[in-house]
Amino acid sequence: MAYVPGVALLAALAVGCSAGADSDANGTDSKAGTPAVTPAPPGKYLTLPAPCRAVPRSTLKDLLPGAAELPGDQQDKVFRGSAAVTYDTDRKVGCSWKADGPNATRSLSIDLERVVSYDPAVSDDDRADTVYAKKEKAAGLSASAPPGPPDEKDKKGEASEGSGKAKDPADADADATDSAAPSPSGGDDANSGESTGGTPGSSSPEEALPSRVLDDLGDAAFLQDLPKKAGSTAQHHTVSVVFRTSNVVVTVRYAEQPALVTQVPDGKELQEKAQALARKLAETLSE
Repeated sequence: MAYVPGVALLAALAVGCSAGADSDANGTDSKAGTPAVTPAPPGKYLTLPAPCRAVPRSTLKDLLPGAAELPGDQQDKVFRGSAAVTYDTDRKVGCSWKADGPNATRSLSIDLERVVSYDPAVSDDDRADTVYAKKEKAAGLSASAPPGPPDEKDKKGEASEGSGKAKDPADADADATDSAAPSPSGGDDANSGESTGGTPGSSSPEEALPSRVLDDLGDAAFLQDLPKKAGSTAQHHTVSVVFRTSNVVVTVRYAEQPALVTQVPDGKELQEKAQALARKLAETLSE
């Protein structure tokens, strides 16, 4: 039997390994047929603004006229607002304000939610669009809902989240909104008759605008108008404006509770002011 020196054997092994490496480098990998997965792009927003400082004091004075009549310390307390309880200020924040006036009580709240997708194949923006679409559907409006059933996107997201990852908080928030929102028929009934009245400044049927999809506000937006009367108590009118900009969904709620049963809130004014505030928040986020 021929004897191969140890040095020669090592050299032969080295040549074989080198050839294998060159073969891989030249594209003969056994996994060459597996397509590469390109992660979806992240959302534009990585943080959220401080909610109780997001509304200028001058705007609050206009939205809460009763606060101007309060003593200095009480007025400052009203304008500071009350921050919503949250466990992750990078994902969801909110603030509310309330002021009692001689003729009515007005309240305001804002909520901002930054949506993050846990599915690398679904972008943050697409995930936020699904969250927004659920809110729009709960309000009885679906004109701007994204193509395809939202439930299919949800299932896809849950499938990827189930492998050792926490469930996206956006699911729980959107589901809570769906269950808490009034039925579309209730809002339509309210819009059809309870916005009329004989007191000065009240909205006439021609002036009152129903819930609707809004244009030129973020990437998608809608307004929900909910005037209602509970028994013998004064009428309570709430206007909500919800909009999405990239991966952030914002909700503005503005309401009036008259002091007397005979008084009717001016729904047109509430709608205009709620929309104006929503546009200011959209501009602030874009800065």
